[in-house]
Amino acid sequence: MSQPTTSRSTESDTSKQEASGNISRRDDSALSSEHGRTSIADVVVAKIAGIATREVSGVHDLGGGTARAVGTLRERFPGSRTNLSQGVAVEVGEKQAAVDLDIVADYGVAIADLATGIRRNVIMAVERMTGLEVTEVNIVVHDVHLDDDGDDEEQTSRVS
Repeated sequence: MSQPTTSRSTESDTSKQEASGNISRRDDSALSSEHGRTSIADVVVAKIAGIATREVSGVHDLGGGTARAVGTLRERFPGSRTNLSQGVAVEVGEKQAAVDLDIVADYGVAIADLATGIRRNVIMAVERMTGLEVTEVNIVVHDVHLDDDGDDEEQTSRVS
């Protein structure tokens, strides 16, 4: 008479079960280990994305019309700083982040190429600095900036 064989679990069996989803594994995120967990605030990801966007040639400014107007007023106060997350909205989870950007492009720049460059730069910066996976970078172009030389000069009156 043969006795039924009992199944023993080996490391390779456990690995196969983990891969198939039968056994839940401890979180393998770069932000979590057996020694603790790291949380990253939304504002941190927003600042990183804002700085990375401003680094791309062809981006004149970030934010829609109202946000830019408020930012301009804020910068006039002594000691104030540029809001690096202006025009940036993010959703941050435990392992992933999504970024929404509102920009003003420089006139003459190919917007499709600009968007590709922004996405590449934002994804690289956020993933490198935070360890989060960037799932999407959505971009809204609100305006095109024309480089008018007359903006900085004092305008002369046409009426005497």
